[in-house]
Amino acid sequence: MYTAVEGARVPIRMWADPASVEDQAMRQLHNVANLPWVHGVAVMPDVHYGKGATVGSVIAMRDAVSPAAVGVDIGCGMSAVRTSLTASDLPDDLGKLRRRVESAVPVGFGLHKTPVNPAKVHGVGGWDAFWKGFGELHTGVQELHDRAARQIGSLGGGNHFIEVCLEQGGDDEGRVWLMLHSGSRNIGKELAERHMAVARKLPHNADLPDRDLAVFVAGTPEMAAYRRDLFWAQDYAARNRATMVALVKQALKDVVPQTTFDDAISCHHNYVSEETYDGVELLVTRKGAIRAGSGDLGIIPGSMGTGSYIVRGLGNESSFRSASHGAGRRMSRTKAKKLFTADDLAAQTTGVECRKDSGVVDEIPAAYKDIDSVIRAQTDLVEVVAHLKQVVCVKG
Repeated sequence: MYTAVEGARVPIRMWADPASVEDQAMRQLHNVANLPWVHGVAVMPDVHYGKGATVGSVIAMRDAVSPAAVGVDIGCGMSAVRTSLTASDLPDDLGKLRRRVESAVPVGFGLHKTPVNPAKVHGVGGWDAFWKGFGELHTGVQELHDRAARQIGSLGGGNHFIEVCLEQGGDDEGRVWLMLHSGSRNIGKELAERHMAVARKLPHNADLPDRDLAVFVAGTPEMAAYRRDLFWAQDYAARNRATMVALVKQALKDVVPQTTFDDAISCHHNYVSEETYDGVELLVTRKGAIRAGSGDLGIIPGSMGTGSYIVRGLGNESSFRSASHGAGRRMSRTKAKKLFTADDLAAQTTGVECRKDSGVVDEIPAAYKDIDSVIRAQTDLVEVVAHLKQVVCVKG
């Protein structure tokens, strides 16, 4: 159940312990809840400080949207696929499988030498119409078409990952899953930053408590332009993940040819959706939150050493039918690098075939909140379908 935090124009419904939320994040939540366009704010148990708006918040607005409340990785989210394999079917040398995945999917700032053939991405159509829409995007990104085309099917860096996981407990214990986390890559970031800059200069945003909360309002050309680019970038992110799923499935089949796959589960967790609550049509921004409508399947990952959950939404309208997007950071990347070493990372990822070098120490499990506690805090939002533990983790 949530705690109602008072003192703002609209109530803040919080599925986290208010005492555990850092002061900076709490100020952000109050700033958002005081905006005149906001209908309501829901706060997930993985909440933490972010740019403009907290990560782990759901903001429902009337006739307005704040691009900073969406974030720069528009459409970032998760995909997961259950395979026909069990643990005993995997090769003894998981390093071989990891290297095969890394050769199939560019990581970090990488991109494909040539665009991935859309024919490899079964079940996803409309590619010609999608790319035709690129020419209608913000003029400042038009020279990025080639890069955007070659980054479809690439991972990125930071907290993005590809994993091979084993289901824990239940009738399917030991079943192998594939999972990945990524978004709209460079093109989403470029679009977001350009629109944030436009929003900050609009007169109605002059007196905001935080200039990063600048909004676009309905009926303006600036809002129309942002919505166009926003929804295109969300589509790009979904296509990027679908392409990676196809590439990772093939990488696994290259190692274990008899593998078959269930349908993929996929969900955004940085995005905007048009939804109706209390009889009011709203623009719902989930920044670090997934949709958890009744029956919706979602993915809530932990850190690179602690496992993840497949969940089913319960349709709780108090949270705007939302749930957390992951464990959430408990410390900044800078602090994690100061506190921990590569040896600490190796110790905390024992049993996982992954990078264990200083370049990913900021992603050490101890830098994240406890995923099991996060799940327990939202039993009125989702029910657990499967608990997964990674045995291979690929990071940029």
